[in-house]
Amino acid sequence: MAYTPELSMQSSTLLRRISWALGVPMTKGIEMVFDYLPQILDRKKVCDACRDKSKCAGCAFNSHSQNEKEITIRE
Repeated sequence: MAYTPELSMQSSTLLRRISWALGVPMTKGIEMVFDYLPQILDRKKVCDACRDKSKCAGCAFNSHSQNEKEITIRE
């Protein structure tokens, strides 16, 4: 783990509820949220703003990357 930012109470509460819906612990829930972001955010905007071009090959925002994961919510 490279960096551990503190979550606000609101963000922590939201993450807890998302994790419950996914049926996973919060540590996995936040990873799943991050895995989903490239599907909904503007990839070009993220890439244009990137300050570390050394990691493009493995970046989920790279349109040529194979790092996309599908998120499934349990019912």
